[in-house]
Amino acid sequence: MRRRFATGLLLLASVLWLLISAGCTAASTASEPATVPARTEETSAQNTSGQIYLYGESHSNEMQLKKELEIWQGYYATGMRHLFVEMASYSAEYLNLWMQAEDDTILEELYEDWEGTQGHSQYTMDFYRAIKETCPETIFHGTDVGHQYKTTGNRYLVWLNYKGMKDSDTYRQTLDSIEQGKTYYRDNDAVYRENQMVKNFAQAFDSLEGESVMGIYGAYHVSLEGDEQTSRMAAQLAEQYPGRVHTADVSELYAEDPVLEEITVGEKTYTASYWGEQDISGFSKKLVSRKFWRLEDGAEDFANCPTVDDVLPYDNYPVDVSTGQVFVLDYTAADGTVTRLFYRADGTFWNDRPITVQIDVSGLA
Repeated sequence: MRRRFATGLLLLASVLWLLISAGCTAASTASEPATVPARTEETSAQNTSGQIYLYGESHSNEMQLKKELEIWQGYYATGMRHLFVEMASYSAEYLNLWMQAEDDTILEELYEDWEGTQGHSQYTMDFYRAIKETCPETIFHGTDVGHQYKTTGNRYLVWLNYKGMKDSDTYRQTLDSIEQGKTYYRDNDAVYRENQMVKNFAQAFDSLEGESVMGIYGAYHVSLEGDEQTSRMAAQLAEQYPGRVHTADVSELYAEDPVLEEITVGEKTYTASYWGEQDISGFSKKLVSRKFWRLEDGAEDFANCPTVDDVLPYDNYPVDVSTGQVFVLDYTAADGTVTRLFYRADGTFWNDRPITVQIDVSGLA
């Protein structure tokens, strides 16, 4: 299929900044947990042996969420019930209340609270609804710092007060999670957040007294690699629970062969692999989604294209990025307008994160 688009350079700085700041996706994978395990005496025994199966994702990616649902359904069929997720403890508790509710009022309130985050996606809503329908005994555990503490957090405290639970461990945990959120957002301290995620995960996991769990997090947190400042969540958990932590990146392990298409720049046509569409409507009322392509030939033609004052970290991509590669992204606005942008991996960094840089390809016309 031949596709032609004008190379408009729409100003997306504010939205892209949110995506850069919040991105925590597409890192490397380590040992691979089972895909969809069948129920056997062995797998049933594993569910009481304290195993931790962590899956990394690109948030709000439709294809990856479908795979994660399939994986969880497989573990659920073996008897596993505890699903750890990248949200505050009180958000997960609200999900557990919703699992017992007759309607979607609670889920819809959470969805409103998630506005401005990558979780504010119809794909995410469909994912949770499918879990409620097919895995109704699922118990969610939130182990991130207190995101949405002014909305979800405070509302949950009010609910606990109403239920006479002010002296409960749940109330104290909610207060602690809120304080974690305040500290993180005040200092914008990623190291603090990573370490708190480890602490919260261990606290929730140890309370299960040997039951195995599955976890879904941004692939950055699931990578066993470290960085200059701190080890990531999965790496720290692997040290704390030796031999019991298994990690995989859904974007890599379960990606089907990409569809190859043709993209024309100027007078030349290039082969490009298509890597899916991501819902980003939670970040802007003007933009709803972005699609990803990677050029499979002719990258050298773009080597001398001048850069534009914009960057996109590797962890925003649903596929591994290597130096020298060129990516094409289509941003779709609410009015249906499509803006095509080009990014090149030059091996450069921004705030210690590897990045691609936007390039101006108008000279190739």
